[in-house]
Amino acid sequence: MSEKTGQSGPRSPTATTADRQVGSGGRLEWVDGPLLSVCLASLAITVVAGAVQITFGDYSVSITEVWGIVFDPAVLASPSTLYALVFGGELAHLPTESLIVWTQRVPRVLVAVFVGMNLAISGAIFQAVTRNELASPYILGVSSGAGLAVLLTLVVFGGLAAYLPLFAALGGAFAFLLVYAIAWNGGTSPVRLVLAGVIVSTVFGSVQTGLYFFVDDLGTVQEALAWTTGTLSGAGWSEIRLIVPWTVLTVSLSIVGARQLNVLLLGERTARSLGMSVERARFSLSAVAIVAASASVAVSGIIGFVGLIVPHMVRTIVGSDYRPLIVGCLFVGPALLVVADVCARLAISGSQLPVGILTGLIGGPYFLYLMKRKQHLGEL
Repeated sequence: MSEKTGQSGPRSPTATTADRQVGSGGRLEWVDGPLLSVCLASLAITVVAGAVQITFGDYSVSITEVWGIVFDPAVLASPSTLYALVFGGELAHLPTESLIVWTQRVPRVLVAVFVGMNLAISGAIFQAVTRNELASPYILGVSSGAGLAVLLTLVVFGGLAAYLPLFAALGGAFAFLLVYAIAWNGGTSPVRLVLAGVIVSTVFGSVQTGLYFFVDDLGTVQEALAWTTGTLSGAGWSEIRLIVPWTVLTVSLSIVGARQLNVLLLGERTARSLGMSVERARFSLSAVAIVAASASVAVSGIIGFVGLIVPHMVRTIVGSDYRPLIVGCLFVGPALLVVADVCARLAISGSQLPVGILTGLIGGPYFLYLMKRKQHLGEL
């Protein structure tokens, strides 16, 4: 594209870059072939993996029966049945096969989709806010803080379980503020933030483990152990009711805030010259990322690395502009988590691995790949 000239002379490369990052021009000029390819490919992967998840399981139901149940007019065309499924109600009129598909397998796929969206968005926002490509809710301690808060609620204050998202958000916010306080030394740096996040995650993880010694109920301990490794086992419509409102909120705010994220990537000096209140934008966007990560932790436990690797994968294809990046994360995050959950559930016959183990096995090697590929790993 040729540069425009005026009385002040040609536009500088810095100004051109800033305009592109901030998002001048047409409102949808960033929707291009790479973004559409990422979205369509990820959607196809999610649909295929979800179909596998719905079709296969310990309870033997033929493929034709499963898909006859999924598209059963007696369910889809019955408002009362749909209401009872989504909001809870009497479903005794449904056969056993329909109950298994509609109350266990379908909601598990949907929960994986929403959790994948939230974790991917959270990681993308944290990477922009800290200008650190190693940032994620897991590495910055947010997941551990939210996890500790949820575990305390389940173990010590069981009667307050209905407020899990609130406690998870408070725990995640406290962990993030603690990381910033530890890393602050007249400012922060990518390395200091990551090291502080590792410290906070380690300490909070130790406290979580210590809580088990104060629990007398073995069933509670086993449930908590499965939860701290990240699992979608047993996910149902109650978890969907819990996470959907927060997902709508965080997705909407992240899309609206994409322009501010682009400005933050330009550096504090440039952001201030463009009229942005940097600290206010940084902490308001961090709040969105904390809520997104905490909502995921509240329904699925601590699932690591999704928030780290998904933004990297999308950024490699669509570039660093946060408008297509956020949209791409909304598709790639669910695809990764649904595939990982299918593998976790079907990898071992008669048993289920926590999905957090699979994402860790995927994320660890990818993290090493990033270290080998980039000479200057850290600042974004």
